[in-house]
Amino acid sequence: MAEQKELAGKVALVTGAGRMRSIGRAIAKKLAAMGCDVVLTGTGRSPERYPDDEKAAGWRDIDSVADEVRALGSRALPVVCDVRSASAIEDLMRRVIEAFGRVDILVNNAGAARGRDRVPIVDLSEDLWRQVIDTNLTGTFLMSRAVARQLLAQNEGGRIINISSIASKLVEPNNGAYAASKAGIQALTCVMAAELAPAQITVNAVLPGIIDTFRMDDLGRGEVWERLIKARVPLGRAGTGEDVAEVVGFLCSPRAEWITGQCYIVDGGTVRLP
Repeated sequence: MAEQKELAGKVALVTGAGRMRSIGRAIAKKLAAMGCDVVLTGTGRSPERYPDDEKAAGWRDIDSVADEVRALGSRALPVVCDVRSASAIEDLMRRVIEAFGRVDILVNNAGAARGRDRVPIVDLSEDLWRQVIDTNLTGTFLMSRAVARQLLAQNEGGRIINISSIASKLVEPNNGAYAASKAGIQALTCVMAAELAPAQITVNAVLPGIIDTFRMDDLGRGEVWERLIKARVPLGRAGTGEDVAEVVGFLCSPRAEWITGQCYIVDGGTVRLP
């Protein structure tokens, strides 16, 4: 049965949507299947930096995802944008309004990749700390501020979904910058939910667990990966981008119009809170 087009006429902006194995791609396709036109942002990374599977597939980052959105019957606008830059976001918003005349949904999915920041706090450089915080937390703030201003001007409600992480709950060693940035996203989510509620703009967060994306490649595959999943995920498998996209789609839908200021864990049972 074809997906119900319950978001027909809406325009969604999804950041960090260019990777072939990613949450952002799945979210963009889900919202397109629900009827949204979709703005996709990416970093404009060089093809030399693509993983081998993307190179083999002839992947073209946000342009490839834009083609998938169009194949689902929706319009797409791929834009290279640095979410850490207020001026770049202003340019992005001008292009969005020129192309579509409005925006209804923001999904803050762009995030710093796993890297040299995964060390003890005493060994973490200020530059690496700022790189993670600026991308994850400041980027979410700047994008949310710009889109919220547009939503308030439109005066027709709207949705903001922030992609956080269970790292904010597990707060494990060697994860200080990332965990702090994601916990900050959740606090920001709750504050914005209270501020924007009178305008019928809902703000929620989704906290993925271990999702089988390119971000996990450095942990190892094969036996190493299987042991990790067995030890960490009670439901016995890694999550997919589509698992996260299903929750995002629901939160963007009319069915979730009375839900705001909430943080939804999507992790196969890794984190269990009473």
